[in-house]
Amino acid sequence: MMAERSSNLVPIGSIRPHVGGRHHILSVLVENRAGVLARVSLLFSRRGYNIYSLAVAPTDDERFSRLTIVVDVESVPLEQITKQLHKLINVIKITEIDPADALEYECMLATINAEAGARSKVMELVEIFHGEIIDVSLDRLTVVFALSPEKLDDVEAFLAEFGVIELQRTGRIALSKLPKPARRPKKGKIS
Repeated sequence: MMAERSSNLVPIGSIRPHVGGRHHILSVLVENRAGVLARVSLLFSRRGYNIYSLAVAPTDDERFSRLTIVVDVESVPLEQITKQLHKLINVIKITEIDPADALEYECMLATINAEAGARSKVMELVEIFHGEIIDVSLDRLTVVFALSPEKLDDVEAFLAEFGVIELQRTGRIALSKLPKPARRPKKGKIS
């Protein structure tokens, strides 16, 4: 007879594969109608494309929603994805955001073991990474972070040291960085 595990800790490490190297970030403006997300998901599924991350929300104009889709370059050529997406009647606009020029964020909620001896260390970690404690019990804390995906990976690794009870990440959202004015050389200096 196997012994029952008394712990409900989530193993961390191999759960979230890292999107290494190159990936495509697509910002897809669609009509805000029932079934649009299902059609987009079905398109990816039928073609065997792997979606690494998908986030969806209405825009400031309630007639439209924006999908942020992150796809690994090796799994599918960008041109093939965009051609297939443009065939969907509810797709208004597709924009690729270059990862080098993107502001990428993701949100994470996590419930962490925080018994008396470790609580101050967890609180310090939350402060260092600009997170927030949103729920408290005698031996656990629930925390929230909104950071770049790479920083969230770091936070997740640190939190694992205390024991993660539950963890949920939203998926990436991204916008292009704003253009910056060109730097002018200082007077009297030759560059």
